[in-house]
Amino acid sequence: MADCIRLREIVCYGYSGVYAEERRLGQRFVVDAELHIDLRPAGTSDRLEDSLDYGALVTAVRQIVEERQFSLLEALAEAIARRLRQDARVQQVRVVVAKPQPPIPGFTGSVAVEIWR
Repeated sequence: MADCIRLREIVCYGYSGVYAEERRLGQRFVVDAELHIDLRPAGTSDRLEDSLDYGALVTAVRQIVEERQFSLLEALAEAIARRLRQDARVQQVRVVVAKPQPPIPGFTGSVAVEIWR
């Protein structure tokens, strides 16, 4: 399937992490998601109900990141993927969860996990 909806750079503030400080102070997370779905019905009808509501998808991702806690990025990504696959029309999802500037001494980049479901 070549059709997909891409949500890029969903910026959230959450309280996930292995260290107590991360869970107490919180930090920024950046999520990308790709939902594989047949877009032909929406393309021909021009009706939202034949597609997915982008705003609702972003809200769902933000709620998971901001309202739940996970130790691992892997678990956070899995929860996001499960939520995005709730619509039966979604055939596959790709989720990338990044943590900019994690609390790793001497490391100023970001860490990320990517999953396909």
